[in-house]
Amino acid sequence: NIPNLKILVAEDNDSNFLLLKSYLIGQQLDHATDGKQAVEMAGKNEYDIILMDIKMPVMDGLEATKLIRESDSQIPIIALTAYAFDDDEHKALLAGCNGYLTKPLRENALKEMISSLVTK
Repeated sequence: NIPNLKILVAEDNDSNFLLLKSYLIGQQLDHATDGKQAVEMAGKNEYDIILMDIKMPVMDGLEATKLIRESDSQIPIIALTAYAFDDDEHKALLAGCNGYLTKPLRENALKEMISSLVTK
């Protein structure tokens, strides 16, 4: 079971956000709907972990991750993507993501990765 966390969810699709919310009941979730908003929110708030959709409007998740990494090298960031090609995972890790999960997300896989990345 994961501890009580403050999580930034960068996800432009409302149904995907609601799915994450249903998986993470009891967690404090903030919702960014594009990469630019995610970078701004990560700069203003302290989060335990960031769930970063890769394909978003305004600024994609890889660019947002690179910008967040310029000011915060410690926060765990998990890339969430509908793309499941090997080079996509490689690009996400190169951008600074600590983990990579493909959609449709499986609740157990998500919780296991969060637990492995967050030490409280």
